[in-house]
Amino acid sequence: MDYQDTRDGNALPLPAPSRDAPPAGQIDAHPLEFSGSGGGYFRVWAVNVLLSIITLGFYTPWARRRTAQYFYSHSLVADSPLEFTAQQRKMVVGFVLLVLLTLAYKIAVETGQDTAVALFLLGGAALAPYIWGSAMRFRLGATRWRGLRLQFTARWREVYIASWPVFALALVWIGVVFGLQALAPEAGEAVQQVGAKARKALPSVSWAMGGVVLLGIVLSLLCAIRLEYNYKSLLVQRTRLGAAAGRWKPVYLDFVKIWLATVAVFVLSVVLIGALLAAAIGGSAVLLMGQAQRLGPWMFVLVLAGVVGGAVLLVLASAPARAYREARMFQLVWNNVGLGQVARFKCGLRTRSYVLLRIKNILLTLFTLGLYRPFARVSEYRMKFESVTLFVKGGVDQVTGAMVRQQQGALGDALADAAGLDLIG
Repeated sequence: MDYQDTRDGNALPLPAPSRDAPPAGQIDAHPLEFSGSGGGYFRVWAVNVLLSIITLGFYTPWARRRTAQYFYSHSLVADSPLEFTAQQRKMVVGFVLLVLLTLAYKIAVETGQDTAVALFLLGGAALAPYIWGSAMRFRLGATRWRGLRLQFTARWREVYIASWPVFALALVWIGVVFGLQALAPEAGEAVQQVGAKARKALPSVSWAMGGVVLLGIVLSLLCAIRLEYNYKSLLVQRTRLGAAAGRWKPVYLDFVKIWLATVAVFVLSVVLIGALLAAAIGGSAVLLMGQAQRLGPWMFVLVLAGVVGGAVLLVLASAPARAYREARMFQLVWNNVGLGQVARFKCGLRTRSYVLLRIKNILLTLFTLGLYRPFARVSEYRMKFESVTLFVKGGVDQVTGAMVRQQQGALGDALADAAGLDLIG
């Protein structure tokens, strides 16, 4: 019998090849499948919403667990469903802790405790990498497939190193504030007395001040992109299935290109919707001006409705850009990741189809006052999930059999989940 050495020096027997096993070099393709439906998820969603309303939101951790279990159990990878095995107790504790911290921060803000607010903000920035790492450890540790447990094995030092854009972002805006003060020192404490009232003198805005703010926005965007890249690459490279580690190929410039294209799509969407809105309002305004006296009080209602509708349209203008970025990022990641030397993925998601699906889902959700939301979520999840194909070298049964024998025991499970906080959405 052949043996394979592991990291701890123990020899593990390799599974004996079956007569029906595929050749060692053969690569099998397994398109991913989603067996759920909008109607099936609607029942889960309706119960979650109803109980969350009745319990004033405290049903949230149970709702998240039921949602995760529904999508996991209907997600088939090589004809085997995923499993979500998170303990409900840990999810409840994480939720309660988050609620208490949020309440404490709001109380500090409303009571004017500036020192406490500053400490909350500094503490939040310092703990943000720990919270993210704990969430990934919890989420992956609760995922099972064919008896295999996913693990996030990054050390805390690696997580904090990958989080440097968070601290760089804080430094950028500290620099922006000091830069504005240097360019407009009169904006500090200059006060002019006008009658019995006092008002702060507002400095004139110069091109230099606008340049400083614009520079801060650009640097902030670059920091956000870098943070996303660092976290995704660390998540893939430090994820293990059995003894196989994730493989990552994308570079930072790939993310920058997607974000630049997303900004272009957003600007184009705003221009198009703005032009259509201006044309519609312009034509209607001429008619309304002639009927203003007859309409009377209804004129104010119509103007208010037009303003609200325009604001909603401008907000919705970001939907195509968000869908575009989501689709392009999904393609980039799933076309360039793998699992050791035994598995890789290929993504066939079409950006245009996904953007059109998102627009259709938003419109149907608005027209149905939110009732179409579960159907929209299932359709988008299905399009993305079923666009991925898994390629396994040597056959799924042979590879997973070896991985089951190589993975850590129950102690590893307990250690991996010890610091887990629930951030599963």
